Amino acid sequence: MNPTLPAPRSLIDQVTTVHRLTVLTINVHKGFTFFNRRFILPELREAVRTTGADLVFLQEVHGSHQQHAARHPAWPQTPQYEFLADSMWPQFAYGRNAVYPHGDHGNALLSKFPITEHHNLDVSVAGNEQRGLLHCRLEVPGHEQVHAICVHLGLREAHRQSQVRLLLDLLDKLPAKAPVIIAGDFNDWRLKADAVLSQRLVEAFGDRLGTPARSFPARLPLLRLDRIYLRNALPCKAQVLSKYPWSHLSDHAPLAAEISL
Repeated sequence: MNPTLPAPRSLIDQVTTVHRLTVLTINVHKGFTFFNRRFILPELREAVRTTGADLVFLQEVHGSHQQHAARHPAWPQTPQYEFLADSMWPQFAYGRNAVYPHGDHGNALLSKFPITEHHNLDVSVAGNEQRGLLHCRLEVPGHEQVHAICVHLGLREAHRQSQVRLLLDLLDKLPAKAPVIIAGDFNDWRLKADAVLSQRLVEAFGDRLGTPARSFPARLPLLRLDRIYLRNALPCKAQVLSKYPWSHLSDHAPLAAEISL
């Protein structure tokens, strides 16, 4: 079951129409550095705060983990996504994908706008990695509805193809004219998913720079794993955050984009 949303706070003017917003997506690697050498969630929170993003898409974020909590003094009292939200993102939603004896992890969305609805679509392939699509409906001033979908696809090509079809099925159910932002870790280093999705969506880095961004590994990005796709919206700016401190805060480099609605 998804947690109850906190009451929205007035960080966003609820009257003035929003024409542009900023998006950040990052696979947080459960709060650890590459190869799990060090727990760095507090440092990651400070770095994420500096971006001032309106929406933050998180993958591999813990809801809980009893063993880690006992082992690491800096482990937060709240779920990781709530700790990252802090006082800057008054709304957050969590989609639990993987559950194990000591805890769970999944996708999350942090938002400066009210989240009016959210649900987690299980796109796992039986007997393999547990994956999900976290779909949130947002109340953005000046727009009847805006949709955000946080994505983490599987490591196998056949699984990704199946999961992309489920993503497209979800898109078909959304209002045709509503802005949609889809971001996350697509694990699509062969760009086969991009070939399908780009027929119906605009990819922020593909539009601005001609190709999806290199985001993995963070210290020397070579593989194009992470994406920001848009429908009924256009990218104004797109940037890979690969320099220090980002290069030391996860195994993926975050992607940031400014979007015109």
